[in-house]
Amino acid sequence: MPLPPLTFPPVRRPARRPSPPGRTLRPPRPRRALRPPRLPAYPAKRAVDLLGAAALLCAFLLPLLIAAALLCAAGGRGRVLAREPVAGLDGRTFRTWRLRTAGAGRIGRVVHRCTLDAMPQLLNVLRGQMSLVGPRPQARTDRPERLLVRPGMTGLWQVSARSGLPWEEMALLDRHYVESHWLGMDLAILAQTPRAALEHRHA
Repeated sequence: MPLPPLTFPPVRRPARRPSPPGRTLRPPRPRRALRPPRLPAYPAKRAVDLLGAAALLCAFLLPLLIAAALLCAAGGRGRVLAREPVAGLDGRTFRTWRLRTAGAGRIGRVVHRCTLDAMPQLLNVLRGQMSLVGPRPQARTDRPERLLVRPGMTGLWQVSARSGLPWEEMALLDRHYVESHWLGMDLAILAQTPRAALEHRHA
């Protein structure tokens, strides 16, 4: 015996409430674009940045001045300091300082291998634009998670294998740092940075 066809009750839509007299309906507001959540600020990390940058600046001030004088003598009348625009915390653009080693020949290569060319970025750390540890500063990026923290002078991939890693693995290490960094990780990276710089110098 065939079954009777299924029937569904009609769907009742709720009646719209009439707007009060003299009041016009406003168009809905456009939704704001979603932004990635900003990580909480760590006062201890900022304190380490200030103390570490001040100590390193005092320790490397004399070698930095000597390197700048040599570069000035080798490079002619060109500017010794190069200022490069990079994207910082929340995408705010600022300029980093670096010794200009291009065109200085052998002296420029020696200064670059001794990592003295990046020492002027300690001024960016003191100003709060950079951190001692963080993702490598870049002019532009297609990875928004990098903008959740301040860029750093050294980082996780620099102490892992210096510049021998492919770009994809560098990006993964930077993302891992952004998602799971804490003060202990920063101190461990800072402790391993001299060894990594020495290995790169003799590579």
